[in-house]
Amino acid sequence: QVQLVESGGGLVQAGDSLRLDCSHSGRTFTSYTMGWFRQGPGKDYEFLAGVSRDGLNTRYADSVKGRFTISRDNAKNMVYLEMTSLTPEDTAVYFCTASSSQVAIPTEVRLYAYWGQGTQVTVSS
Repeated sequence: QVQLVESGGGLVQAGDSLRLDCSHSGRTFTSYTMGWFRQGPGKDYEFLAGVSRDGLNTRYADSVKGRFTISRDNAKNMVYLEMTSLTPEDTAVYFCTASSSQVAIPTEVRLYAYWGQGTQVTVSS
């Protein structure tokens, strides 16, 4: 079983930066592509970023490209999401996810079998 625990959310002002951390435990960390999703109020889950098993390849949604950076530390079983230039539209619950799919860095919710409990990010104007 895989367990994912996010941390680092909170209340920030527009223009601020924030880093989300996610710890992975259970099965071998490098068996999984890791991703970040978010769900805003009244919205569906939105893929934000993904990182390959070896950490060498990444993929971003257009909405966050250039502002968010995903990375992983396979020695520490950690994945990170660095967020900059935050706006109120970034307000959401952010989820760390893990996929064992053979699809290279999938964007579909259904291909991520494991999810953390989520961490709230609120950006005030």
